[in-house]
Amino acid sequence: MAKSTQLIDNEVFRAYATYTAIVLLKMMLMSLITAYYRITRKAFVNPEDTESFGKGESAKKFLRTDPDVERVRRGHLNDLENIVPFVGIGLLYALSGPELSTALLHFRMFAGARILHTFAYLIPLPQPGRGLSWAVGYSVTFSMAYKVLKTAWLL
Repeated sequence: MAKSTQLIDNEVFRAYATYTAIVLLKMMLMSLITAYYRITRKAFVNPEDTESFGKGESAKKFLRTDPDVERVRRGHLNDLENIVPFVGIGLLYALSGPELSTALLHFRMFAGARILHTFAYLIPLPQPGRGLSWAVGYSVTFSMAYKVLKTAWLL
């Protein structure tokens, strides 16, 4: 079994760790952006969140949905649907022995695509910008999965 110090000495694994940290931090930032939009739009889903705006009936008007909040939430959900698979498949890929340059290309393309996807969602940019950025990230994850399966099962 490989020791953790051996993994840290592996350049591909270090690249994986770096870009995984970047996209996970970006995903965490989406929670803060959602909270910001909820507070500034005064749109909450839990009654206890409205208590600072009043009690009883006066607070109920803040229990509502807001299109801006929902847009940020959809972007965050899309991150969950795409970054979580990247983390798992990317780890297997990093351990499958790819060339550093190929691995960096995969990791950088994915991170860049997810960051662009977030801007396309939040600004919002016209389609096909958001769709293309999603497709690039998804294709990168699929490419890494194919490499893992090809290496592991000799496909």
